Amino acid sequence: MKAYELLFFVAPSIDEETRAAVMKRIDTTIAEGKGTVDNVDNWGKRKLAYEINGLTDGDYTLIDFHADPADVAELDRVLRITDAVERHMIVKRTDRD
Repeated sequence: MKAYELLFFVAPSIDEETRAAVMKRIDTTIAEGKGTVDNVDNWGKRKLAYEINGLTDGDYTLIDFHADPADVAELDRVLRITDAVERHMIVKRTDRD
């Protein structure tokens, strides 16, 4: 298993129930591939550098996890089709393997 970091943001106006559903979907996708979530850090509302889809602020979450590379591709696919997630980025962390 390799170490990865996922950073994503949702609209700050989104309700807590939808936000929890996004987190559950991410946890489920990682767990289905026998991966583990190491840490979840909610950064909260932050100003965006430029406007994205009419938004000037975003509610950020950082997730550290271990997974196989093939399962990371599936997580990326799931995040792309999740409407609540505005943007996301998955980065391999070689310093945490």
